[in-house]
Amino acid sequence: MKTSNALLFILVLLYINDSTQWPTHTVCKEDNLEIYYKSCDPHQDFALSIDHCPDVATHTFNIRAATVLGHSIKELYVKLDMIVNGKTVLTYSETLCGPGHSKLIFCGKKKGEHIYYEGPVTLGIKEIPQGDYTISAKMTNQDHVIVACADFTVKNYLDY
Repeated sequence: MKTSNALLFILVLLYINDSTQWPTHTVCKEDNLEIYYKSCDPHQDFALSIDHCPDVATHTFNIRAATVLGHSIKELYVKLDMIVNGKTVLTYSETLCGPGHSKLIFCGKKKGEHIYYEGPVTLGIKEIPQGDYTISAKMTNQDHVIVACADFTVKNYLDY
């Protein structure tokens, strides 16, 4: 009887692991601006929050982000794609950690270590484009392995 219970428990865990998707998280929901994200990394989710949503478009704003590293990051690269109606209309990529330069305080962290960032972010844009679109963000390390991945849904109804 104990063997059959253990086997059933293992099968349930495997089924849950294969069929579970990460939830969609709300970053902000204001009158004219909504931002949501969902991890696209099948192995881990992460936490992200913004202090004041209306500041995202025009000001420096404070964020909090946290995750546990599934892979070490001696080097870290980010690639952002803006997707409208299923088509990529803009791509941006940058090296965040690499030989000779490290733009982030957690460059060099090892697998299993906790990363927490709290501080200011400036997007460097004058306004968030009006409409509904997706920003796909993928961070990979020196081995081209995904360190973090998310799809952000942005709904901006503000008419500038």
